[in-house]
Amino acid sequence: MNRSSEHTALDFTATLPAADFIARFRDPERIAAYCRACPNYGRSWACPPFGFDMDDYLAGYRTALIIATKITPSNPGLPFREAGRLFRPERVRHESRLLDMERRYGGRAFAYAGTCLYCPEGCCTRPAEAPCRHPEWVRPSLEACGFDLCRTSEELFGIPLLWSCDGRIPEYLMLVSGFFHNAGTIEWEE
Repeated sequence: MNRSSEHTALDFTATLPAADFIARFRDPERIAAYCRACPNYGRSWACPPFGFDMDDYLAGYRTALIIATKITPSNPGLPFREAGRLFRPERVRHESRLLDMERRYGGRAFAYAGTCLYCPEGCCTRPAEAPCRHPEWVRPSLEACGFDLCRTSEELFGIPLLWSCDGRIPEYLMLVSGFFHNAGTIEWEE
């Protein structure tokens, strides 16, 4: 468990065959409609549309390690605009660990949805049709690849995703990432 003065973060993991994860939790047409409605659609190299075939991108891996982090604010009722401040340290931790796992084991990391961490907000090169400044770090999210994270979180971890309905951060936030690989057993280590 990670603890800061602003939040606590508790990690959960599930390991299953990649083909099973794809069959159970991928709904590309429905999830793509949500992506198209997002203001980041086509504006970030971490977001769709992508210039590659997604089925090929996901193929060839035996195992899916899914990581969910439950982030509970120390001060309940914070305005939702503060969510990024709570997410950021956990995103940095997830993405650093996922990229390290890619280097150590091969495989493919899936990071957090939305903007990437590596360029200042609003400065992605994609809208200008220029190459990504940090292709060695930027990874698409599971959502961007068509996975239903509401079902994933609920069915694999027994934790429903919560949404803000009053402009306040809900009781907790969830960060869901993944790592597809062909290595033996891999643990999500501290």
